[in-house]
Amino acid sequence: MSSSAITFRVESLDFTLEKENKVKNWIRKIAKQEGKKTGTISYVFCSDDYLLAINKQFLNHDFYTDIITFDYSEKLKIEGELFISIDRVKDNAKTFKQPFEKELMRTIIHGVLHLCGYKDKSPADEKKMRLKENEALKLLD
Repeated sequence: MSSSAITFRVESLDFTLEKENKVKNWIRKIAKQEGKKTGTISYVFCSDDYLLAINKQFLNHDFYTDIITFDYSEKLKIEGELFISIDRVKDNAKTFKQPFEKELMRTIIHGVLHLCGYKDKSPADEKKMRLKENEALKLLD
């Protein structure tokens, strides 16, 4: 049987993800809806500065972002490392007038959707990504 693990860890800040098992089951459900199986998916919740350093080192980008997804998926099995800035998620929640928890779940599933093959560079792709995020969020409640 293939290994499947979804893990959460924290770097450079004080943060605890609530209802980890519920979130893991939700991620698996979304992957399954997309015709994918979950392999090893590692989430790292971190600060702006921690994620900025990763953005500079690996992507040559000198700006803050809410999530960076390193995709190691193969065929139908999605795998990857996802780094999420809790600082950015908090700011985005204020900007978009959303509860922090909802914005965090949107960011978590955004990474999964990238692993499933969705992009967000063009306006059309971004629109499709938002639609998928909203559909996924409805399944969490």
